Amino acid sequence: MRVLYLLNISNPDRLSADSGWIFADLLAPSLADAGADVTVAAPAAAGDARCGFHQTKVPGTKYRARFSADIDELVALIGAERPDVVVANQIEEAPAVRTALLEASSDALLAGYCHYLPFSFAGGGQMLPDPSLDDAGLGRPVLLAFAAGLAACDRVMVHSSTAASWVSAAAARMTVDLGDRLRVVPAPRDERLVRDPAAIRPSTGTAIGVYNHQLYAHYGTEQVVDLARQLSDSGAVRLRVMDLFGQRRAERKGLDDSPEKMREKLAALPHVQVVSDRGDRVRYKNLLAGARFGIAPFRPGCPWSMSVIDCQGMSLPVISPKLGWLAEHIDPELCFTTPDEAVALAERLATDHEFHSVHAKRAHASTADFTPALVAARYLEAIS
Repeated sequence: MRVLYLLNISNPDRLSADSGWIFADLLAPSLADAGADVTVAAPAAAGDARCGFHQTKVPGTKYRARFSADIDELVALIGAERPDVVVANQIEEAPAVRTALLEASSDALLAGYCHYLPFSFAGGGQMLPDPSLDDAGLGRPVLLAFAAGLAACDRVMVHSSTAASWVSAAAARMTVDLGDRLRVVPAPRDERLVRDPAAIRPSTGTAIGVYNHQLYAHYGTEQVVDLARQLSDSGAVRLRVMDLFGQRRAERKGLDDSPEKMREKLAALPHVQVVSDRGDRVRYKNLLAGARFGIAPFRPGCPWSMSVIDCQGMSLPVISPKLGWLAEHIDPELCFTTPDEAVALAERLATDHEFHSVHAKRAHASTADFTPALVAARYLEAIS
């Protein structure tokens, strides 16, 4: 099977902070192991030496990534690669890819992967545009482009059962009939970030809780700031916040400078340490290994979180608000609905060794089905 993997990269200056690139880099070698011939078309190479690479331009903004597909380039690429399957990882680009397949006289299957959902559902079931994609009222055009992408695909892949439910509901509301085209294929865990729970030693001194998510306001980071204040007052936990982005391009900061503002707020709090992995996976692993537990994001429309899987693979229990996929995946004993419950869970994980040990084992076990080889098998099954 010849697979042409079209990948947009949002964070070319810090690939370790781009979950789509990490997914491709982990998945492509396992697809090759399974016998697939993979070419990645992206701004940066992913995979290993067996994977072909076609370099594409970096889109200036997240909106250009959705609305500026180069059909001439796609036609030439499809003609050169002659794929059996084309994977569009920016689902809004699928109509352009379908057009290119038509012009190239290719009968390749078109699969879309919904890495990011441009909507969420309010408590009453109202579908809302994602605030991160609603600058200048663009939220609805992005949502309609997403629906057009769903309609253009032969297969639609999502991370989780929660995401499948949301995408099905959104498609129905926008009169897109998905039929039997929807498949659940999770992202692979990073095998470099796996630690046997038996290797964890009882903590000495003040325990560290790690927050290793992007610091956008729409991730609910203001609630993390409030939680950090309460944890600091409790005295039982110090908070380690990962600065995953470093210095971002002016184009990205111009659209949304909340990560920089949130980083400043968190850095100003007592007992909060803001650290960078500098794009180094070994340093990132060591920063996680020095923590006692992780904290999930407060993002309502969360269909998946690679950072949560990173923590769990390292046998770090993760406490989480009861939101989205997080409520589906994380042990119910570690889910909370109020800040006081969150603080109580953090303190218990910090001080109760038996409780921590049980949940460290459960966290590690929860990632067992996400090895790259197993995910690659599900991926190939989905696009066959």
